[in-house]
Formats: sequence, structure tokens, C-alpha cells
Amino acid sequence: MSIFQKLFKQTAIYGLATVLPRALGIILVPLYVSVLGTSQYGVYASLMAFLILGNVLLSYGMETAFFRFVNKHPGEEAAVQKTALFSLLVTTILFLALTLPFSENIGAWLDFRPEYVLYGLIILALDALAVIPFAWFRIHERPMRYAIIKILNVIINLGFNLFFFLWLPHLAEANPDSFWSSIWLNEQKVAYVFIANIIASGLTLLMLLPIYQKIGIGFHAKLWKGMLRYAMPILIAGIAFSINEAFDKILLKYLLPPHIAESEVGVYAACYKLGVFMTLFATAFRLGIEPFFFNHAGSENAKQTYATITKYFSIFGSLILLTVIVFIDVFKQILIPDSAYWEALSIVPIILLANLCLGIYHNLSVWYKITDRTHFGAIISVVGAMITLGLNFLLIPILSYLGSAIATLAAYGSMMLLSYFYGQRYYAVPYKIATIGGYLLLAIGFAALSFYAFDSRLIFGAPLLLVFLYIIYRGERKTLQSILRRR
Repeated sequence: MSIFQKLFKQTAIYGLATVLPRALGIILVPLYVSVLGTSQYGVYASLMAFLILGNVLLSYGMETAFFRFVNKHPGEEAAVQKTALFSLLVTTILFLALTLPFSENIGAWLDFRPEYVLYGLIILALDALAVIPFAWFRIHERPMRYAIIKILNVIINLGFNLFFFLWLPHLAEANPDSFWSSIWLNEQKVAYVFIANIIASGLTLLMLLPIYQKIGIGFHAKLWKGMLRYAMPILIAGIAFSINEAFDKILLKYLLPPHIAESEVGVYAACYKLGVFMTLFATAFRLGIEPFFFNHAGSENAKQTYATITKYFSIFGSLILLTVIVFIDVFKQILIPDSAYWEALSIVPIILLANLCLGIYHNLSVWYKITDRTHFGAIISVVGAMITLGLNFLLIPILSYLGSAIATLAAYGSMMLLSYFYGQRYYAVPYKIATIGGYLLLAIGFAALSFYAFDSRLIFGAPLLLVFLYIIYRGERKTLQSILRRR
């Protein structure tokens, strides 16, 4: 099997495991928007934004350090794994000890109910404890086991969401003096979103306990210091990335007038979900590609391989961008059936393009990871975060959520360009810029025509999509056939 076939196979499996949790978020959007309303949906979106930042802080780059040091220190794989696992276990316990007693104070400071903060802290801890076991599956190329546990997590989460929102209200109404009535929170329905998450994450951690036993507990101070030095720039980059990804919802909550803030966050977050198709593709690709990049860094044709992978990522990403825009009227009816949320549809093309830029950035970032120049990743991400914060503060008071979408595109686009130019200086990869740029510009142009000129009417958008598919077929047929036939 060629390295490309192996990559595509693993990416498909990791993609399934990644798509399903994200797809769960999409599937539940119609339920949430109909049950919670725009304000409570805004509370959910705001708190989840804080959890994105919390996940970065609690993993502090140790997952990437785990991958790097397992490959960098052959013969010491067991020590690296034990040290990474022990490090995250200790820091997670310390985190809970320092935050749980002060959940009410944190809630008052952030303007959330204290029980919501408590739920968030527990979710963060459970997710942090699962980081190294899931990384262990990836480094040992066991995508099926990785996928099965991820899928079970989705099924459990979905099941409890359906129970809490569809069945529990009827049980409580039919039995007013029963246990079901006592746990029905009619005025705080959003709490069930977090409770379902806790149950699913807790059961997932139980399924991962055999990996804890397989890795074992141990600590090697010298290795840990080296891993921490490697991880710190990753942590800084992760914090900056979480700002780029999530702080738009947070800043909308605090920069807009209080009487409309949560509702604006709600409609923005719901329409943002239509950009998740690009995020699914990019995330699945990244999960498959990151171990691949490290494992093939010493190969003779590594740079050419990286260039080819980035080219085809850009092509498929451009196709996804155009497809979602062409069928946006179909997607909005299915995923966001409440028309009260449609006022924010104008952000969808911008968010899709922003996430495509982010995906390309992740492909380009191979240069600083395999040359141990991770501080460049931190610098680039910090620049992106500064653009995100600056433009959000500037544009939200004027444009509301449209300003947040523009800030996201500006940040991810800048990060993509910076990574390319720095990468060509320190680890020059022969990317086919003219080809990649041509497909991108064509997809953006067709998407703009479909969305803005033709008002998303399918009768005009579908031919544009077919033309784009034909151009891809004509341009890439021979290369794709060659890759798929290679053994």
C-alpha cells in the first residue's frame, strides 16, 4: 500500500471518528434552537467557547510533544508515554482542586449560573484525562479502536440529549410527584446539554482505562522538562488559536448591549454551524496527517509529498466551500428550521473561507513542527489572536456578528500567509501555488456569484458547481489515478 493510500485510509477512519462528534453538534442544532430559544442557545455557545480555551490550557501542548518525543527518542517510547500520562493526570487533579471550591465566584465573575460553571469544570477534567489515551491510539496507528470509542461517545451523548429534551418533559408532566418531575429543569433546559456531555465523557474515560494500564504510571524528569519546553510554544499557539476560534462568541456576549447580547450570540453560533462542514474535513485531515508528517519527515521525497498533500487538501476544501454555498438554502431548512436564526446567514461564506484558510495553515505548519521551531507556530498564532481581538473590538459595536466573521477570516488568512512565507525560508516545500491559488479563486468566485448575485438560487448555483467539478476532473485526473494505483 502506498503512503498516500495509507494516509487516505487512516484519514477516512479518523474522519469518521471526528465527523460524528461534530455531526452530533449539527444534528442537535434543530433540537436546541427549537427547545432553548436564541438566548439560552447563546448561553450554551458562550460557555462552550470558554471550554475550548480550557481544553487548550489543560492539555498544554502535551499531545503534540507526545508525538514528537516518541519519534525523536527511539528506545524511550515507554518512558515518554508514562511521563506524558502522569503529567496530565497530576495537572488535571490540581486543576479540579483549585477550581471546584470557587465555582460560584467564577460564575459571578463570568456572568454564568454557578452550576453551569461546575458542569464546565468537570467536562474539562474528563476531556483532559482522555488526551493521552487517544493520542496512544493514533501514534500506534490503531484508528479503528480510536474511532469505535469516539463513536460510542457520540451515541451516548445523543441518547441522553434525546432523553432529556424529548422524553423527560413528558415523563415529568405525566408523573408530577415522581423522580422524573424532580429532575426536570423547565427554566434551565440548557443545563441538560452539559449533563449529557458529562455522562458521555465519563463513560468514555472508563473505556480508556485499559490504555492507562497499558501505558502505566511513571515519571522521568529529564524527558518531562524537554517535553514541556517543546510544548510551551504549542500551548501559546493553542491559547491564541482558541482566541481565534471561540472568543468571537465571548466578545459578542460582553461587547453588545445586555438585552440583545445572548440572542445575537445564539443566531451567530447557530449559523456558524453551517461552516462546520469545512471544519469537519480540515479536522479529520489534520488528525490523519499529523502523525504522518512526523513519521515521514526523514523520507527522501518528504517535501514533494507534503506539497502534493497540501494541493489536494486545497482542491477538496474549495469543492466543499462551493458545495455548501450552492446548497445553503437546503442546509438551512434542515439544520436551522427556525427562521429567527436566518438573519445571520450572511456570515456563512465568510466562515467557510476562514476555516479553509485555517485548514491550509495546518498543512503548511509541518515545517516548524518537524524542524523543532514550534516557537514560530506560537508567534503566528499570537499574530492571529491579536488580529481577532483587535478587529472584534473594532467591528462588533458597528457590525455585530458580521464583524466577528470578518475578524475570523482576517486572522486565519493572515496565519496561512505567514506560515507559508516563513516556511519557505526555513523548510522550503515546492507547493504548486499557481494551481492551488487558481482553484481557490475559482471556487470563491463561483461561491460569490451563487450567494450574492444569484441569491442562493439552486438553478443558478448547481451549474457553477458542475463546471468546477469538471475543471477539477480535467486538471487532476492523471495525477489522482497515478496515486490510487501506486503500490
